[in-house]
Formats: sequence, structure tokens, C-alpha cells
Amino acid sequence: MEKPELITIQDPKSPISESYRTLRTNIQFSSIDKEIQTIMLTSSGPGEGKSTTSSNLAIVMAESGAKTIIIDCDQRNPVLHKKFLVSNKTGLSDILAGKVEFQDAVINTGIENLDLLTSGTKPPNPSGVLASKRMKTFIEDLKDKYRYIIIDTPPVIAVTDAQIVSTYVDGCILVVASLQADRDAAQKAKRLLEKVNANILGTVLNKVEAKGKGYYGYYYSYYDEDGNKKKKKKKK
Repeated sequence: MEKPELITIQDPKSPISESYRTLRTNIQFSSIDKEIQTIMLTSSGPGEGKSTTSSNLAIVMAESGAKTIIIDCDQRNPVLHKKFLVSNKTGLSDILAGKVEFQDAVINTGIENLDLLTSGTKPPNPSGVLASKRMKTFIEDLKDKYRYIIIDTPPVIAVTDAQIVSTYVDGCILVVASLQADRDAAQKAKRLLEKVNANILGTVLNKVEAKGKGYYGYYYSYYDEDGNKKKKKKKK
């Protein structure tokens, strides 16, 4: 099987891969009283790197020995099947519609401890599918099978999908692309999540261009809910 072009697979010892492991650790210790098992990632707008962040986070979670599944809940513009180089013929929507069983739709990524559930057939009403009682029950049932459930959702400002999913996960992460995301849009995204009482674990700031003295790359930073920077790494 061809290996996905994701940094934690292609260059697991790189500073950026290490940054994803730092993100993993921050999530694991983000709550003392409540276990963080279901984690949703979103962004304010498209192209900010939420799907890439979701994929690499799922990989390092699995790398730690924890059985993990990553789910593509972006029924409008799914990309996880492309990142993992697999088919999207059947997936989440087909399970919820009763067309296939979970075991027939889930994909073994070839990465130890990591499964993938693609978005599947595009439904006529994506928000309705995600808001259904069957969807909530499905996620709850997965908790018996997996230690971590990583959920990739559409940008929160564009549609209500991310807000819906945020109401039944343990925590949310907002991915913000530096020099790309509008400050007001990022703040609005945070307010929209807070409006539905989402548990915002923090923000991942990526695509921070760094130039000078022989290196050029990206900084990946993690901020907690109060805006305190947790970690910063650079790719040489």
C-alpha cells in the first residue's frame, strides 16, 4: 500500500511531527476531571489545514498505542480519503442510512492502531444527518471500540455542521492558518462554538512562515483556551 504524504508518516522524526506529539500530550492533559475521547477539529474557513491536522493528530494518537479512528464528517467537501489514498465509495453516511454495516465501511489504514471512516455517499441534507439521533448513538457506540475518535468537520462559519457535532464530543480544536485566516473570522468561529457550549480545548496555529539564517518552513503552535502558547516548533 502506498504511504500517505503526511509528515508524521513521511518524516516522523521531524520537528513538525514532534509538534503533533506535543499537541497529543496537551490534549491528553487538557482535562483532569473528564476523559477526552472524542475530539472534533474545525476551522473558520477552507484551506486552513484542519484535515491535515486531523490526520496527523490521529496518526500520533495511534502511534502512542491507543486504538484510534478518524472520521470524515465533512459531507460537503470530504478530503480524508484523498489524504489516506483510499476509496470513498462507502462511509459514514451509508452506515447512518442503514445501507452498510460499520465493519464493511471502516478502513484499515495500514498504520498500526488507526482506522479510517470516510464520509461516504453525499446525502441531500448533511446537517440533518449529523444532527440525527442515529449519529449521536453511533459515536457513543464507537467509544467501546476506540480510545480516541478524531472527527474532521467543515469550517464552522460556512455551515452549521461543526456546531452540531461539537455538542456531543468531549472537546473541539480550532485550526487557524496564520496570514490566511481573517482575525474577525477566527473570533467569530470561536463565538459560534461557544454559543452551543462547545468545550474548546484550544487552537492550533499553523502555516506560520519563518524565514532567516538558513531555514524556511512553518511554525506549528498550540494555544489553550485562555490563549496561552503551549509549544512552537520549526521545520528546517
